[in-house]
Amino acid sequence: MSKTLPDQQLGFDAFLAEADADNRARRFEKEAAHLPESFDEAVPFLRDLIEAHHAAMLAAEIDETFRLREEARRLAAKLNAGSTTGMIAPEAPWRRLISATRGGLCDAPLWGLGGCFEIEVQRVAVRIEMEDMLGIGASSGFWLGFAAHAADPGKPFFSDTGYRSFLGIQLDARPGLTPDIFVAKVVERHIATKERGRRA
Repeated sequence: MSKTLPDQQLGFDAFLAEADADNRARRFEKEAAHLPESFDEAVPFLRDLIEAHHAAMLAAEIDETFRLREEARRLAAKLNAGSTTGMIAPEAPWRRLISATRGGLCDAPLWGLGGCFEIEVQRVAVRIEMEDMLGIGASSGFWLGFAAHAADPGKPFFSDTGYRSFLGIQLDARPGLTPDIFVAKVVERHIATKERGRRA
């Protein structure tokens, strides 16, 4: 019976890890073969992807929504030399893609595009920053997260800091909600809950 020496075991572990990495790379290459390779080709592709994602969100089609987000994740990784490391960092191709797709506008965005816009809830002006398709909670929850900022720092706001993050929103998928309508409902519910807590 042969005995495996520590150095042999370490060498075999490294071999297995390398083989596993090669398998993952080949699998990704196959899955992403249909995706554009250049930034210029990726911009219109992402526009179409975001429009399809927006339609799926409005129809409350959960499976299709997550399928499109996974497609966006593959696109971001492919443009990031096939790596998921740092693919959504500020300087990464994904952020440049989102910026090019958005065109610098600050309007109520499509679901998945991200962006900023203002709403008014109970006479409180709120500036909203929406997550895009690769936001923090995009892989685990149907509703994308957002941040709320006081649009007028000199007026009362529902957060003493003038900022409130809304992530991991646990609401059932429901058709017909555009980002601005959805955000207003979430903020209204938050304010109502906070007011009830103060009265209790």
